Amino acid sequence: MACRAYWKGYLKLSLVSCPIALFPATTAREKISFHQINKETGNRILYKKMPNPAAPKTETRSHTPHKRAS
Repeated sequence: MACRAYWKGYLKLSLVSCPIALFPATTAREKISFHQINKETGNRILYKKMPNPAAPKTETRSHTPHKRAS
Protein backbone atom coordinates (compact mmCIF):
# COMPACT_ATOMS: atom_id res chain seq x y z
CA MET A 1 0.00 0.00 0.00
CA ALA A 2 1.46 3.35 -1.02
CA CYS A 3 1.90 6.13 1.54
CA ARG A 4 -0.33 9.17 1.32
CA ALA A 5 1.20 12.61 1.32
CA TYR A 6 0.76 14.69 4.48
CA TRP A 7 0.66 17.86 2.45
CA LYS A 8 0.59 18.76 -1.23
CA GLY A 9 1.30 22.18 -2.67
CA TYR A 10 3.48 24.25 -4.94
CA LEU A 11 6.75 26.07 -4.43
CA LYS A 12 6.78 29.26 -6.49
CA LEU A 13 10.12 30.79 -7.39
CA SER A 14 9.72 33.83 -9.63
CA LEU A 15 8.27 32.41 -12.88
CA VAL A 16 8.84 28.74 -12.01
CA SER A 17 6.34 26.67 -9.99
CA CYS A 18 7.34 23.24 -8.64
CA PRO A 19 4.85 20.72 -7.21
CA ILE A 20 5.77 19.53 -3.70
CA ALA A 21 4.41 16.61 -1.64
CA LEU A 22 5.45 15.73 1.94
CA PHE A 23 5.48 12.05 2.89
CA PRO A 24 6.13 10.40 6.28
CA ALA A 25 9.74 9.29 6.77
CA THR A 26 8.79 5.87 8.17
CA THR A 27 5.75 3.66 8.42
CA ALA A 28 4.61 1.48 11.30
CA ARG A 29 6.24 -1.54 9.63
CA GLU A 30 9.59 0.23 9.39
CA LYS A 31 9.74 1.29 13.04
CA ILE A 32 13.27 1.63 14.35
CA SER A 33 14.23 0.20 17.73
CA PHE A 34 17.59 0.21 19.48
CA HIS A 35 18.84 -2.55 21.78
CA GLN A 36 21.57 -2.30 24.40
CA ILE A 37 24.18 -5.06 24.30
CA ASN A 38 26.25 -6.36 27.21
CA LYS A 39 29.90 -5.82 26.22
CA GLU A 40 31.18 -8.92 28.04
CA THR A 41 28.63 -11.49 26.88
CA GLY A 42 27.23 -9.90 23.72
CA ASN A 43 23.69 -10.59 24.93
CA ARG A 44 20.86 -8.08 24.80
CA ILE A 45 20.11 -6.18 28.01
CA LEU A 46 16.46 -6.55 29.07
CA TYR A 47 14.61 -4.20 31.40
CA LYS A 48 11.63 -5.44 33.38
CA LYS A 49 9.30 -3.23 35.43
CA MET A 50 9.14 -4.67 38.93
CA PRO A 51 7.92 -3.29 42.25
CA ASN A 52 10.55 -2.10 44.70
CA PRO A 53 10.63 -4.65 47.57
CA ALA A 54 12.23 -2.09 49.94
CA ALA A 55 9.43 0.48 49.45
CA PRO A 56 7.00 0.91 52.35
CA LYS A 57 3.60 -0.67 51.83
CA THR A 58 0.80 1.80 51.18
CA GLU A 59 -2.88 1.34 51.73
CA THR A 60 -4.69 0.59 48.48
CA ARG A 61 -8.21 1.75 47.85
CA SER A 62 -10.65 0.11 45.49
CA HIS A 63 -12.21 2.33 42.87
CA THR A 64 -15.74 3.39 43.77
CA PRO A 65 -17.84 5.36 41.30
CA HIS A 66 -18.90 8.87 42.34
CA LYS A 67 -22.56 9.40 43.06
CA ARG A 68 -24.26 12.38 41.44
CA ALA A 69 -26.03 14.86 43.66
CA SER A 70 -29.70 15.15 42.80
